[in-house]
Amino acid sequence: MKFAVNVPNFGTFADPIFFRDLAVATEAGGWDGLFIWDHILTTRDLPVADPWILLAAAATATHRIRLGPMVTPLPRRRPWKVARETVTLDHLSGGRVMLGVGIGDDWMGEFSALGEPQSDVQRGEMLDEGLTVLDGLWRGEPFSFNGKHYKLRDVQFLPRPVQKPRIPILVAGRWPNPRPFRRAARWDGVVPVGRVGILTPDDCRSIVETVQAARETSDPFEVMVVKSWIPDSTEKGRAAAEFASAGATWMQFGFPQSSPPEDVLDAVRSGPPKVDGGQA
Repeated sequence: MKFAVNVPNFGTFADPIFFRDLAVATEAGGWDGLFIWDHILTTRDLPVADPWILLAAAATATHRIRLGPMVTPLPRRRPWKVARETVTLDHLSGGRVMLGVGIGDDWMGEFSALGEPQSDVQRGEMLDEGLTVLDGLWRGEPFSFNGKHYKLRDVQFLPRPVQKPRIPILVAGRWPNPRPFRRAARWDGVVPVGRVGILTPDDCRSIVETVQAARETSDPFEVMVVKSWIPDSTEKGRAAAEFASAGATWMQFGFPQSSPPEDVLDAVRSGPPKVDGGQA
């Protein structure tokens, strides 16, 4: 199992200098990745930063850890713009990008307040088409697409990503809704959320079974669960072991949006969980 730090792109973490320092601490602490949310509005009077600028700052300050949005609501973005951003970040980081995607939701009003589509069905259609567009543009060959929501005619994007065959795509979904997990099975991984935001090891085990039943390839597949920060190292290691045995391949630990910066840095420097005398 691999371990990552997961933070929002607002509140404490909207400061790009602090986020750069967090990236350095994440790498020095022995973590495997640093991932960030992608919101453009919040429900409170908090500063918000662009996640791609933050990730670029992290890429220039690190050499090993994986980086990316977990997750970006692709229907709120132009897929060709995301194609440019991800490839540029992949080159800047030397091939360390992982792209988490989802349909997004309106819990902070960022769809309704900005005139974005509010229908889950429509955003699901846009996500599927957007992923097809991303994959086509990343190939670096002339690409055309005639969908319901996106249309491209003989477009070629260069350079190609550093990673082959592509930048890994992980699809978010709320369990037990089956549709996001069938979608995820077509790509490279899944970022599951539980029924009420809490995912259990039993949920994870069922998700793995659902995805495996829908997979048409034996290629590696990532299962990336997210947990709130657990201060106690023994409890943190126990949680990691439980999810690893349930089929999770990554575990992200997150922090509240208003966390004091020094507390976050100290916690991250303490390193990822240890399981059975070593890292999971």
